[in-house]
Amino acid sequence: MLEWRTSKLFSPLERAALEYAERITTTGQKVDDTLFAELQKHFTEAEIVELTAAIAMENFRSKFNPPLGIEAQGFCMVPKKPAAK
Repeated sequence: MLEWRTSKLFSPLERAALEYAERITTTGQKVDDTLFAELQKHFTEAEIVELTAAIAMENFRSKFNPPLGIEAQGFCMVPKKPAAK
């Protein structure tokens, strides 16, 4: 199970965006009318277009960079998870 679905850290707006990103990213998933209606509760049409472009760009980078050996440039340092004990 994905943690964002159950975590209390995310607002309804963030959950809608995460669901949208997941559906766009996962092969075989579709953005149905129900999800689009949920997005429209939180975002304007222009914001949905911008969100879609941002998600698509990250998907592009995730496929483009690794084969060419392009690594992170250190602009956004993500903390590592602690080692399992």
